[in-house]
Amino acid sequence: MNSLDLIVEKVLKKIEEARYIPLEASARHVHLSSQHVDTLFGSEYLLKKSRDLSQPGQYLCSERVDLIGPKDIIKNVAILGPARRKTQIEVSQTDCMTLGINAPLRLSGNLEGAETLFIRYNGKIIEAPESTIVAKRHIHMTPDDGIRFGVMDKQIVKIRVHSQRPLIFEDVIVRIVESSRLAMHIDYDEANACGFTEGVLGEIIHAQEVYHGIFEQG
Repeated sequence: MNSLDLIVEKVLKKIEEARYIPLEASARHVHLSSQHVDTLFGSEYLLKKSRDLSQPGQYLCSERVDLIGPKDIIKNVAILGPARRKTQIEVSQTDCMTLGINAPLRLSGNLEGAETLFIRYNGKIIEAPESTIVAKRHIHMTPDDGIRFGVMDKQIVKIRVHSQRPLIFEDVIVRIVESSRLAMHIDYDEANACGFTEGVLGEIIHAQEVYHGIFEQG
């Protein structure tokens, strides 16, 4: 292969890569409010960062909590930082069955009428009213990514997942924020359905209407 062929191959590879979006599977987790951090861990307690997450400014904390529902308890649940204005708990449909709740399918930040759970840490228990949702699948991207993919903030798209169990996810919300890093977030029910493994990619195959709901970064 001569140098011209190598250049063409590299260009074609870049064009091909530009079509794809990396997938990330998000396990059950809790975003605590500052008030609930103080109640569970002590006044003015600062959650300890374990590692940064893919989205800038967000991180996994070293501390873990238990979720208490009407039917059962899920232990050792991750806390994500930083603290938020209101506590938010994100679980899967399978988790809902375990806990005995019927959490609504929502985007992050849309908590009106959400389910209530109790959170336990080291013997302390707090109630988290209207806190618990099943997160809608969504894509984080920057404005430049939006231009590249030809989509707008809050637009609904279909994604073809290229994996050992390929499928098409509908009703995926685009979330365009300057500080984002390109990634599609799914929960573990969805990850198992599509045979998710590290490095699996998705491809936008259809863009639909714009979503008119409430959400915040997360």
